[in-house]
Amino acid sequence: MTQYLVVSAIAGEARYVPDGVPVVVTGVGKTAAAVAVSRALAERDTTDLVVLNVGTTGALRDGLSGLFLPSKVINHDVNADAVRAIGLDPQDELPIEGGDGTVLASGDVFVADPVVRARLAERAQLVDMEAYGVVYACRAYGVPVRVVKHVSDSADGAALDWPALVDASAKVLGEWVSENVR
Repeated sequence: MTQYLVVSAIAGEARYVPDGVPVVVTGVGKTAAAVAVSRALAERDTTDLVVLNVGTTGALRDGLSGLFLPSKVINHDVNADAVRAIGLDPQDELPIEGGDGTVLASGDVFVADPVVRARLAERAQLVDMEAYGVVYACRAYGVPVRVVKHVSDSADGAALDWPALVDASAKVLGEWVSENVR
């Protein structure tokens, strides 16, 4: 029987996850997410486990709203071309099974600058700060992962209101978990 582990950056994003579904709160950023998920996976039987990374996301393109299940996460703040130039694989793009075709840029930069937003929009539709770390850790442990993100803001100056926007996204995310975790 499939077991689920919900992973969110902050407790507020997982506020409406149904009782009985385990939740790991990672903290903000890719490194914190990778460490917290690795610790959680090392402490449990991962047989039949699926990790669900639920959280908010910024829209990098105008008109995007609602719920998304990205098919790929990119590490947007690594100098991947330079790493490739020295003969190493930066693993800067990770596929995610069962996605909807969207691409999520993930990095340790809180995107609220229109210039950064426009640059990222050339490669992705959405942006967050943890998904890459979550997906990377799950791959290392051989555990399937799904990323479920709800647009909370437009990754521009209005993103600075993010703390006030989390609860609305958390309700939608909680409903998705209720409907899809059995």
